[in-house]
Formats: sequence, C-alpha cells, structure tokens
Amino acid sequence: MKRILIAGGSNGIGLAMAQLLANRNETEKVYIVDKAPLADVHRHEKIEWHMLDLTSDDYSVLESISDIDGLIITAGFGRLALFDDIDEKMIPLYFQVNTIGVIRLIKHYYKKMLAEDTFRCGVMVSIAGFMSSPFFSLYGASKAALKIFIESVNVELEKAGTSNRILNVSPGSIKGTSFSNAPTKLDEVTPLANEILQHLENGDDLFIPKYEEVFREVLRRYHEDFRKEGLHSYDYKLKSGRMQK
Repeated sequence: MKRILIAGGSNGIGLAMAQLLANRNETEKVYIVDKAPLADVHRHEKIEWHMLDLTSDDYSVLESISDIDGLIITAGFGRLALFDDIDEKMIPLYFQVNTIGVIRLIKHYYKKMLAEDTFRCGVMVSIAGFMSSPFFSLYGASKAALKIFIESVNVELEKAGTSNRILNVSPGSIKGTSFSNAPTKLDEVTPLANEILQHLENGDDLFIPKYEEVFREVLRRYHEDFRKEGLHSYDYKLKSGRMQK
C-alpha cells in the first residue's frame, strides 16, 4: 500500500497504523478522515487530515480522495452500559457510526475492490459481533451487522473474480486506545497495529487477536450454550473494573 485512507485515524489504533504507514519509505500519502482533529504532535509530512463526521449525510470530502490503494476503517464507539440505561437518542447513533458509516465508506471505494488491481481494505469490527454481549447490547448489535455485511460482500468479491477482500479485525478489549475517551497510548497499541497491517497486506479476511489464547474457547462455549455464556459474560464484565460510573 502506498496511498492509504484511514477513517478514524486521529486517535487509537487508527492513529497507530497511520504513524506506522507514514514512517515507511514506500508510503506516499496517508489520508485521515475523522471528526476529531489530528493533534499537532502526530502531524507528519505524509499525513493529510480531513474532517468527516460519519453521522452526517455529507461525505463529499471523499471525492477529493480518489488515488488510494488501501482503506482502513477504525472509526467506532461504545461504552459498557445496560440497555435500560442507554438514552433512546443513542440508538441510531450507534448504527450511524459503527455500521452505516462504515458501509458507506466501503461503497464509495467498492469499484476499486472489484477491479483487478490490488486494493486492501480492513475494518475494525469486534468480538462482540460474534456473540451476545451484555452491557454491550447496541454496540454488539451494530458490530454483528457489520460482520455479516463483510462476510456477504467477501463472497460477492470472490464470485466477481477479484482477489480483493475486506479484512474483519475483531479484537476484544484493547488497552491504550481512545475507545473509552481515554488518551491514546501509542506504545501500547502499536504492536497490535503492526499485526493488523500484516494481515491486511496478506489479503486475509479475518483476524481475531488472541484467538488461540482466549477466544477459541470463548466462542466454543458460546456456540455450545449461548445463554450460559451470556450469563458468564455479564458477571465477567461486572468484575472487570471497566464499568463506567
């Protein structure tokens, strides 16, 4: 990849990938589209930031970013909360940012994916999209929709005769990101960012970090008894110390 667009690249895992790519000799340009501005400390001669609010109807900024051979989408949000405690106004927002915005970005560049030339595309989804996730009901639902969309479109890409695929990156909780409105800690997220870029450049379609260590067993338990695993997940989150007051 020489010219890459990162949606959500002003912080977190997207920022880590932007920095890694910008520091490569072969990289020509890293475009960042994000609602949040790029901090001065993270500016780089190869990085170009543009304002894009995924909840807006106006995606016209993408018209000026057409010369890319890679698309990475890390934009998304969520917080641990019972469904009863979530304001009704937040329901469409979850899907506008986590699902609809992502699909619109992919649609804008989909002709590039259908072409013979290599076009890399990766999306931060979530392991919450693979199973019930109490305290993450809306977040998990928005990510589950994204998971099925990616799997379906990847079949269409294969049948269309192209080798291009969308990489579904589905981690659990990641330390050092800005997911919970905490400051990004690049030293903590850069190793995972490197792994994601490796899978992206390999043309993979699925990467679940810590799959062998953690999630193979979690998914096995879920498929054996989703009710029991849901109860286990509820109790685990309560004990995790991640609940926001």
